[in-house]
Amino acid sequence: MSQRKSLVIICLILIAVVGVVINVKLLQVWNYNTEGHDIYYSWVEGKRILSGENPYARVLSGNMRENQKYATYFPLFYWLSALTQLLGFQDYSHWISLWRPIFLMVNIGIAGLIFYHLSNHNLFIFAWFAALFWLLNRWTIYVSIDANLDFLAIFFLILSLMLLPKHKLTAFLMFSLSLGIKQIAIFLLPLYLIWAWESSEDNPVKDTFIALLLILVIPGITSLPFILWNAEGFFKSILFSATRNPDGHVNAPSLDGLITLSNPDFVGIKAKLPMLLVMSLVFLSAMKQQIGIYTSALLTMSVFIEFNSVIFNQYFCWVVPLLPLASCEILPKKDAK
Repeated sequence: MSQRKSLVIICLILIAVVGVVINVKLLQVWNYNTEGHDIYYSWVEGKRILSGENPYARVLSGNMRENQKYATYFPLFYWLSALTQLLGFQDYSHWISLWRPIFLMVNIGIAGLIFYHLSNHNLFIFAWFAALFWLLNRWTIYVSIDANLDFLAIFFLILSLMLLPKHKLTAFLMFSLSLGIKQIAIFLLPLYLIWAWESSEDNPVKDTFIALLLILVIPGITSLPFILWNAEGFFKSILFSATRNPDGHVNAPSLDGLITLSNPDFVGIKAKLPMLLVMSLVFLSAMKQQIGIYTSALLTMSVFIEFNSVIFNQYFCWVVPLLPLASCEILPKKDAK
């Protein structure tokens, strides 16, 4: 093993130690009660599945505007919630005690991915900055304390972006896995199709279609039982995030939220037009190869955060790892030999 690889391994171990010490010793995230928070309702949805209830059917009794803690994610994590309860972690306190260490490992894994990627470009000091920037910023800490499942989806998204240049098919599957857990990054789908088209050597139509199938395979397979069970409930529940009333933890209204005050009919899908218009300019820039992979992803997720009428603290976590990775695209390249 080369001296450089040994150094990288030592640094990854140190990053893991920092992550454990910060979360377990200093923040003591295990002591925070998350009952009634978002993660709690993922446990509830798993419990509903085990009792023979369709978690997506409840939305049919609502008006698609007011939130009643509907099941709005693709069901992969709901299946995992049900499976872990079936394995004996039925009480919520026991269930969350299983998932918190998993979330912590994935949190540290994201820092490790960022460090490894940047260190491969011989940006060793910057790699340390990026890893600590991820572990110690307020949004990562918030998600750690609240035990949201965002880390799982972010990990597979970052892994997908890193695999994309050399391992496209695996990258598409990792993106599919990210969407299956939590579909916050669904707005990156046009970018993935653009990249699939541009990287095709023989048949761009065929390769782009294959990319689309691979990206949809995990959400599709895990969702199929609920679609067959109650298609209307499933699709309305998934679409609820786009039609619900403006809401969030941040006291800064969105553009569409302000327009709605004077134009009450400017709601639902039509209210997302300003966001989609600005986002389309990112897609066009990527199509013209004016911006790189990480910069495209960063700008797309930033537009979502800045324009979406619903904004919660955990959303900010999605742009944090993309900031140093996008910066890497404009730094002088010093690839390791």
